[in-house]
Amino acid sequence: MPFYVQAETPPQPGYLPPPSIVSTEGMLKMIAGLLLVLTIIGAIAWVLKRYAYHATNTAGTIKIIASAGVGQRERIVLVEVENTRLVLGVAPGRVNTLHCIDNASNESPKNAQSESTHSKFQKQLNQSI
Repeated sequence: MPFYVQAETPPQPGYLPPPSIVSTEGMLKMIAGLLLVLTIIGAIAWVLKRYAYHATNTAGTIKIIASAGVGQRERIVLVEVENTRLVLGVAPGRVNTLHCIDNASNESPKNAQSESTHSKFQKQLNQSI
Protein backbone atom coordinates (compact mmCIF):
# COMPACT_ATOMS: atom_id res chain seq x y z
CA MET A 1 0.00 0.00 0.00
CA PRO A 2 1.14 3.46 -0.74
CA PHE A 3 1.96 5.77 2.15
CA TYR A 4 -0.99 8.17 1.64
CA VAL A 5 -3.46 5.27 1.95
CA GLN A 6 -1.98 4.20 5.29
CA ALA A 7 -2.14 7.77 6.62
CA GLU A 8 -5.86 8.09 5.84
CA THR A 9 -6.95 4.92 7.57
CA PRO A 10 -9.12 5.69 10.59
CA PRO A 11 -7.96 4.59 14.07
CA GLN A 12 -9.14 1.23 15.27
CA PRO A 13 -12.49 1.50 17.11
CA GLY A 14 -11.46 -0.21 20.44
CA TYR A 15 -8.17 1.60 20.98
CA LEU A 16 -7.80 4.00 23.92
CA PRO A 17 -4.56 5.86 24.55
CA PRO A 18 -2.92 5.06 27.90
CA PRO A 19 -3.82 7.41 30.76
CA SER A 20 -1.38 10.11 31.72
CA ILE A 21 1.14 9.12 34.36
CA VAL A 22 0.92 12.50 36.08
CA SER A 23 -2.67 13.37 36.89
CA THR A 24 -4.29 15.79 39.31
CA GLU A 25 -5.95 13.00 41.25
CA GLY A 26 -2.67 11.09 41.59
CA MET A 27 -0.80 14.19 42.73
CA LEU A 28 -3.46 15.01 45.35
CA LYS A 29 -3.30 11.46 46.73
CA MET A 30 0.49 11.63 46.90
CA ILE A 31 0.49 15.02 48.68
CA ALA A 32 -2.19 13.85 51.15
CA GLY A 33 -0.15 10.74 51.96
CA LEU A 34 3.01 12.81 52.45
CA LEU A 35 1.22 15.24 54.77
CA LEU A 36 -0.18 12.32 56.77
CA VAL A 37 3.28 10.79 57.23
CA LEU A 38 4.81 14.15 58.20
CA THR A 39 2.00 14.76 60.71
CA ILE A 40 2.58 11.36 62.31
CA ILE A 41 6.34 11.99 62.56
CA GLY A 42 5.73 15.42 64.10
CA ALA A 43 3.25 14.00 66.63
CA ILE A 44 5.68 11.27 67.69
CA ALA A 45 8.49 13.81 68.09
CA TRP A 46 6.26 16.08 70.20
CA VAL A 47 5.18 13.20 72.46
CA LEU A 48 8.78 12.06 72.96
CA LYS A 49 9.88 15.60 73.78
CA ARG A 50 6.93 16.26 76.08
CA TYR A 51 7.22 13.05 78.07
CA ALA A 52 10.99 12.62 77.94
CA TYR A 53 12.33 9.65 79.83
CA HIS A 54 15.33 10.53 81.99
CA ALA A 55 17.13 7.35 82.91
CA THR A 56 19.05 7.50 86.17
CA ASN A 57 22.56 6.20 86.13
CA THR A 58 22.96 4.33 89.41
CA ALA A 59 26.62 3.47 88.83
CA GLY A 60 27.81 7.07 88.40
CA THR A 61 28.31 9.79 90.99
CA ILE A 62 25.81 12.16 89.36
CA LYS A 63 22.15 11.13 89.47
CA ILE A 64 19.14 13.00 88.12
CA ILE A 65 16.49 12.50 90.79
CA ALA A 66 13.62 14.47 89.24
CA SER A 67 12.89 17.20 86.74
CA ALA A 68 9.93 19.43 86.01
CA GLY A 69 9.19 21.78 83.14
CA VAL A 70 8.41 25.36 84.12
CA GLY A 71 8.24 26.82 80.62
CA GLN A 72 8.66 25.85 77.01
CA ARG A 73 12.43 25.54 77.30
CA GLU A 74 13.09 25.90 81.03
CA ARG A 75 13.30 23.07 83.56
CA ILE A 76 14.04 22.63 87.24
CA VAL A 77 16.18 19.56 87.87
CA LEU A 78 17.02 17.84 91.18
CA VAL A 79 20.50 16.31 90.92
CA GLU A 80 22.40 14.26 93.48
CA VAL A 81 26.19 14.52 93.44
CA GLU A 82 27.83 12.25 96.04
CA ASN A 83 26.29 13.49 99.34
CA THR A 84 24.83 16.72 98.02
CA ARG A 85 21.53 17.41 96.29
CA LEU A 86 21.35 20.39 93.96
CA VAL A 87 18.24 22.10 92.66
CA LEU A 88 19.21 23.48 89.26
CA GLY A 89 17.41 25.85 86.93
CA VAL A 90 18.14 24.77 83.37
CA ALA A 91 17.49 27.04 80.39
CA PRO A 92 18.99 27.12 76.90
CA GLY A 93 22.60 28.15 77.24
CA ARG A 94 22.77 28.32 81.03
CA VAL A 95 22.39 26.36 84.26
CA ASN A 96 21.83 28.10 87.61
CA THR A 97 22.08 26.59 91.08
CA LEU A 98 18.85 27.44 92.88
CA HIS A 99 19.46 25.49 96.07
CA CYS A 100 22.00 23.12 97.64
CA ILE A 101 21.05 20.43 100.19
CA ASP A 102 23.66 18.43 102.10
CA ASN A 103 22.44 14.88 102.84
CA ALA A 104 24.38 14.79 106.13
CA SER A 105 22.33 17.74 107.37
CA ASN A 106 19.09 15.81 106.73
CA GLU A 107 19.75 13.83 109.92
CA SER A 108 19.46 16.98 112.09
CA PRO A 109 16.07 18.10 113.49
CA LYS A 110 13.83 19.08 110.59
CA ASN A 111 11.96 22.02 112.16
CA ALA A 112 14.98 24.25 112.67
CA GLN A 113 16.58 23.08 109.45
CA SER A 114 13.52 23.52 107.25
CA GLU A 115 12.88 27.08 108.35
CA SER A 116 16.43 28.23 107.59
CA THR A 117 16.50 26.20 104.36
CA HIS A 118 13.17 27.70 103.32
CA SER A 119 14.40 31.26 103.85
CA LYS A 120 17.67 30.59 101.98
CA PHE A 121 15.79 29.03 99.09
CA GLN A 122 13.37 31.96 98.98
CA LYS A 123 16.28 34.44 98.83
CA GLN A 124 17.98 32.53 96.04
CA LEU A 125 14.74 32.19 94.11
CA ASN A 126 14.10 35.93 94.38
CA GLN A 127 17.64 36.70 93.24
CA SER A 128 17.36 34.46 90.19
CA ILE A 129 14.18 36.15 89.04
